[in-house]
Amino acid sequence: MNSQNTPVHIKLWHREFWQMAVANLLLSMSVYMLIPVLPLWLASEENFSATEIGLSMGIFAVGLYLMGPFVSYLVQRYRRNIVCLWAIVAQVVTLALLLYINSKRMEFVDLWLVLVERLILGAAFGMAQMVLSSTLIIDTCESYQRTEANHSASWFGRFALSLGPLAGLLILHLWDFHIVIFVAMGCAFLSLLLISAVTFPFRAPEEHIHLFSNDRFMLGQGGVLFVNLLLITLAIGIMLSRMDAVAYGILMVGFLLALLAQRFMFKDAELKSEVVTGLILLMAAQLIILTQHTQTASYIASAFTGMATGIIGSRFLLFFIKLSRHCQRGTSQSTFMLAWETGLALGVGLSYLLVTRMPYRIMWMALALSIAALVMYNVFTHGWFMKHKNR
Repeated sequence: MNSQNTPVHIKLWHREFWQMAVANLLLSMSVYMLIPVLPLWLASEENFSATEIGLSMGIFAVGLYLMGPFVSYLVQRYRRNIVCLWAIVAQVVTLALLLYINSKRMEFVDLWLVLVERLILGAAFGMAQMVLSSTLIIDTCESYQRTEANHSASWFGRFALSLGPLAGLLILHLWDFHIVIFVAMGCAFLSLLLISAVTFPFRAPEEHIHLFSNDRFMLGQGGVLFVNLLLITLAIGIMLSRMDAVAYGILMVGFLLALLAQRFMFKDAELKSEVVTGLILLMAAQLIILTQHTQTASYIASAFTGMATGIIGSRFLLFFIKLSRHCQRGTSQSTFMLAWETGLALGVGLSYLLVTRMPYRIMWMALALSIAALVMYNVFTHGWFMKHKNR
């Protein structure tokens, strides 16, 4: 049977790996806290229109790619952990810019300033994640544990998709936007401390270092997987923009159910079944939202969304790893991260851009994206992957 299961090695979970995994959680939380909170603040305090809010949320996706071509040069020219730490410092400083903007309560900020802040935040977060996921996390484990390390650490980043927005909304309800930003900065700073406490051995750089490179940035042969995952995360991003605090909490329940399903339900299942099941769950969540307008139904949809996101995300991550060659593991991690974060950011941005033009059709658009992703995966992607995988 063409199945695939990720083994569990207890020895992987030593102190340094725990530090890196928790750092990934905190780093992602510091950005994800803004998914529900920033639009509320821009609308209520800065008087932004829905279109301006959509642009502000979506431009984050553009920033993710700004530093990508320089990643390989920087991690070889300088120590790789130092590059990551400086990227996190840039993320903290960029978040602090929102404090400055919020302090000018009697003045409406120009759109361009928020767009620049979001663009730089995307660049800093993208840079930090590329180095963290492609290099630092796997440097803390043995070579035979690297796939499990990538798989496990990515779950911590996935948990942040629930914990970050939930924390942001609760803090906004209890205090104000200022405190939300302080907590987001604190999360990023704690991740910096955790990473700085890990010792990474020195590695001599290659003889010929190119300033621009796709190494650790973009997997050239991963275009098909990238597009298919992007369609899925666009739909998920649209759904995230419609959630409240309780729904984000239930999203975590869905993540935990996805972990149990992977461990027991899909242990010896056909490889194709995980993505197909995840997309069916995602479409079921969207249909529930479209047809049932009760609070209970929306929370069931949130649990389904969490299960779908967890199952699909972890499976596509392994697809990218198996598509890469021996020396391209880091590049495959960065490519997966870019597809994931791009889709989420653009999905959230698209939701706000279209909320005034087609308010009743946004979820239909998410459903259409999910159907397109399922058709693409069944008709083309899975067969293409089986022919081109290298592991």
